[in-house]
Amino acid sequence: MSKPPPVTLLAGPTASGKSALALKMAHETGAVIINADSQQLYADLRILTARPSPEDEAMADHRLYGVVDAAEAWSVGKWSRAVLDLLSELRTEGRPAILVGGTGLYFMALTRGLADIPPVPPSVRDTVEAEYLQEGEAAFRRHLAEIDPASSHAIEQGDRQRLVRAMSVHAATGRTLSAWKAETRPLLPPGDWTGLVIEPERARLYDNCDQRVDQMMDQGVLAEVRALVQRNLDPALPALKAVGLRELAAHLAGETDRPTAVAALKQATRNYAKRQLTWFRNQTADWSRV
Repeated sequence: MSKPPPVTLLAGPTASGKSALALKMAHETGAVIINADSQQLYADLRILTARPSPEDEAMADHRLYGVVDAAEAWSVGKWSRAVLDLLSELRTEGRPAILVGGTGLYFMALTRGLADIPPVPPSVRDTVEAEYLQEGEAAFRRHLAEIDPASSHAIEQGDRQRLVRAMSVHAATGRTLSAWKAETRPLLPPGDWTGLVIEPERARLYDNCDQRVDQMMDQGVLAEVRALVQRNLDPALPALKAVGLRELAAHLAGETDRPTAVAALKQATRNYAKRQLTWFRNQTADWSRV
């Protein structure tokens, strides 16, 4: 039986040079580049999410970039199914693949698996959400820690969405979120993929973030954000949570001047890159580094 074509998982923080390296690797191997960034899925924010340019996309086969309207909500499960279908297709064609992005959850779904958790009824989530608002984060987290200490420990401070999710899963299923996750199996079999993380020196990474924001402003990111804001979509949609969208929307609404908005966007981008850097160091310690 012939060996399947290689699959490379190329991860790293924003502005670390992932797309450029993926393009170089694709030229050398003929690989198809597959998007593993939750925001670059959406068609509406090419500039703000630093999606590969049309010129770069023309230089190699790119998949799952800008394929979803901002009014849709793609979950990690939906992305994973699309990727597995793509990899099956490429395996048949004998073509290697490079999955590139900064969304750690996407890579974890492939290498560690997804928990098959039953849907939580909206009424249960609404009740838990009301409890959170009434108790406040500290008390709510203590309550969760009594039920599901593993989830409480893993969820960062201020992450209301994940706290409510963990409590809602227990309320709806009678089992903890950590128990569901413990039953997961990787979507990609061990040995079928190679993991590579770009890990720049922090000062250089932050400088890259600042330069990227300046480029975005020059490329017309304000017009892009204005067009999306004017659609009046549900702010809970994933596309509406793109890094920098809130800061630029505030400027367009007349709440801040341009220099203030640019400074805020740079800070938000650096903060995001820092979180990603920390996450990949903790969660992919056994992957190769560049």
